[in-house]
Amino acid sequence: MSLIATFGLYLGTAFAEILGCYLPYLWLKRGGSPWLLLPAAFSLAIFAWLLTLQPTAAGRVYAAYGGIYVAAAIFWLWIVDGVRPTTWDILGALVCILGMVIIMFSPRPT
Repeated sequence: MSLIATFGLYLGTAFAEILGCYLPYLWLKRGGSPWLLLPAAFSLAIFAWLLTLQPTAAGRVYAAYGGIYVAAAIFWLWIVDGVRPTTWDILGALVCILGMVIIMFSPRPT
């Protein structure tokens, strides 16, 4: 799988997970409707399904996904929560993405 396809799949996975967790947060912490739990459950099911589409071992997929999740969460912080990321937030997210690239694309014995 190409670098762009891998990143795209991981980004979709991350946003499905974040949305699936954010909607119950809106219900529990911000007085939202309990009906938010239905799209939250659907989003988390999509998240789990998307993780299965990566073509490598599950442990490696989960480890690499963590790096993209951190970067997506920082983006969510900025766009949805309206909190501007600090330089340290951005640097940390870039380090996590670098870790993801190393995990997913390093040479492996065949």
